[in-house]
Amino acid sequence: MGVTGCVMKPTCKPRPIASLLETRTPVSRFPRISRWLALGIAGALLAACQRYEPDPAAAPQAPPASFYGTRFERTPDAAQLTKLGRLLFSDASLSASGRLSCASCHDPAHAYGPPNGLAVQRGGGDLAQPGLRAVPSLRYAQDTQPFNEHHAENEGDDSIDQGPAGGWTWDGRANSAHAQAALPLLSPFEMANADQAAAVARLRASPHAGRMREAFGPHVLDDEHMAWNGLLLALEVFQQSPADFYPYSSRYDDYLRGKAQLSASERRGLELFNDAQRGNCATCHISAIKRGAFPQFTDRGLIALAVPRNREIAANADASHFDLGLCGPLRTDLEAHPEYCGLFKTPTLRNVATRQAFFHNGRFHRLEDAVRFYADRDAHAARYYGKGGQPDDLPARYRDNINREAPFAAQRPGKPSLSEAEILDLVAFLGTLTDHDVVH
Repeated sequence: MGVTGCVMKPTCKPRPIASLLETRTPVSRFPRISRWLALGIAGALLAACQRYEPDPAAAPQAPPASFYGTRFERTPDAAQLTKLGRLLFSDASLSASGRLSCASCHDPAHAYGPPNGLAVQRGGGDLAQPGLRAVPSLRYAQDTQPFNEHHAENEGDDSIDQGPAGGWTWDGRANSAHAQAALPLLSPFEMANADQAAAVARLRASPHAGRMREAFGPHVLDDEHMAWNGLLLALEVFQQSPADFYPYSSRYDDYLRGKAQLSASERRGLELFNDAQRGNCATCHISAIKRGAFPQFTDRGLIALAVPRNREIAANADASHFDLGLCGPLRTDLEAHPEYCGLFKTPTLRNVATRQAFFHNGRFHRLEDAVRFYADRDAHAARYYGKGGQPDDLPARYRDNINREAPFAAQRPGKPSLSEAEILDLVAFLGTLTDHDVVH
């Protein structure tokens, strides 16, 4: 299907909800709350195809009476959970410092990504502890599936193992939005709660404690397990809010709806983006309408790009420290898989033109430099890695994991795969992916 997909083809037929949920992992493997959210999202996508555009106002259906084995005294509906989650997302009192909230690093005005150009953000009890990785945007993650070592695409040849895919965070270690919501609360360089009990204690003292009781029942904060799951559930459901997290309001979305045009440079950039022999961006950053849904500009896969070492990250002052993504240090269950070392999650490119730090380690601070890295990584290796021209942030024993497909495949020493003019055209196209409410 081309980039115009359902929007430009009146013969596009809505698919049953069951088929819209045909993704990498069967729905039966989802946690209960994730199945509920998936069904709500599928309904929204079905309606979207019928109208030939997504509906940002669509909302998930009412939740079941219990979540993750926790039965609350009251059953809040999706709207109530979304409202509560929005408040908790900006509640700095939930952190050990009392000054850091989810929104501090995932700023709503910056596509729920960082509001600055720092490679990593600082947190902890004293707000002085540097992180290990760049903060990603939380937008357009609504169709993320649990991590799977052996992803097979449902459209096409299912026998082809495309490798690891799915999961939340740069290394896919969280298998649900619920699990992902817990990570910053407990991270020593983020909100730095010592444990679940410490977070719940701060929740009891929070200005939103009363709203927790209104939503889940008067005794929700008396039980640590119930309070913890209620907190994560509210954050999880809020991050499924269409208007907040997947508004599809960029100029490219309007182009897909037939309501906007692209400039000559943007059209050339789109062609390069989709050209498998040139930019080859769409292989991982899918640009086409698929199964009735507008593109997320990511395939949720994990890939090794050999991004240069970033000396701005404090941990990298130790020459023996390497961030190996899927096989550590933050993820520990796949340490025995050397074939996964150096692989990181493919992020969405939506709103990428508004970012000030790129890749998992924030190594580049200008979009054109990030695109240029793809165009001449192997053509001008010394520019990125120093005199030896060998990747400096991935030990030699893992370098066979590095992706060598286009645009890298066409590169020869001194011969980039894209010209400077083509790089600028790609940057121009990426600028069309910015949502209307994001700070430019």
